[in-house]
Amino acid sequence: MTASATTNADTSRIRHVVLDMDGTIYKGGTLFPWTKPFLDSLTRHGIGYTFLTNNPSKSSADYLAHLERIGIPSAPEQLYTSAQATIDWLKANHPEFRRLFLLGTPSMIGEFTKAGYESANDDPADVPDAVIAAFDMSLTYARLCRASWWASQGRPYFATNPDRICPTDLPTVLVDCAAICAAIQSATGRAPDKVFGKPDPSMVTGILQRHNLRPEEVAMVGDRIYTDIAMAQNAGVTGVLVLSGEATRQDAEESSVKADIIVENLAGLGEMLTGSR
Repeated sequence: MTASATTNADTSRIRHVVLDMDGTIYKGGTLFPWTKPFLDSLTRHGIGYTFLTNNPSKSSADYLAHLERIGIPSAPEQLYTSAQATIDWLKANHPEFRRLFLLGTPSMIGEFTKAGYESANDDPADVPDAVIAAFDMSLTYARLCRASWWASQGRPYFATNPDRICPTDLPTVLVDCAAICAAIQSATGRAPDKVFGKPDPSMVTGILQRHNLRPEEVAMVGDRIYTDIAMAQNAGVTGVLVLSGEATRQDAEESSVKADIIVENLAGLGEMLTGSR
C-alpha cells in the first residue's frame, strides 16, 4: 500500500465512508477486484458507506439496479445523487415550492415527483415555483427555450450539478448540466442561483443528516481532486484521494486542494480504517 496522511487524518474516528463511483469502485462497467473485499471489511467493522454520483440522469432505482448488476447489491439509503441533494435542499430551504419546471430526463423527473413535486408543463400559463436544470439527455429545443423564459422572468433557478460534460468512451461529447446552463445564461444573462453536486458541500450535508453523523466521522473518497477532494474540504470531512482513476500522485502534489489521505486504491484505505480499530 502506498499512502500518506496529514496530521488531521485520524481514521479511528471514521464511522461512514462516502464513495465516488467511476474511478473509485469501478472503471467503466468493470468492478475493481478490491472493491467487494473493501466493502465487506467496512461492514464487518461497523463502518457504513454511501455511493455518491453527480449524474442525476438516472433514478435511484436505476443506479441500484446497475450496482446489483456489477455485483454490489445495495439499499436505497446507500445511494445519494445530485438530484437527491437538490430535493433535500429544496425541502429544507424552500418547503413552499411544489411545482417545478424540470429540465431533465424522465428518470430524474420521476425522482422529483416521487418526492412530492409536480412537474410543470411547457406552457407560459403554467408558472413554476422554480426551474431545475440538469444533465438532460432527452433535451428538446422547446423545453430549453421554456426554461430560459422562466429564468428571464426571475423565477428561482437551480442546477443539479456543475459538470460541463459527462465522461464517456464513445466517440461523442455528452453535453452535461453546466453546458446546458451556459446556453441559458448566454440567452438570458442569468446563471443558476445555486449549483448542487460535487464540489458543493450539500452533497455531504445530506448524507450527514440522513445518517446522523458529524463531519469528523466521515471520509469522502474519490479519484478527482477538483470535485471529490474539493467537496470534502468544503464540507469539513476527511478527503481521501484514490489513484485508481483520474488523478495521479503528481496531480495531488501540484494541486492547491490537498487530500488528507492518498492511497493507490480502496484496498489501501481498508487497511488504514480496519488497522485503526
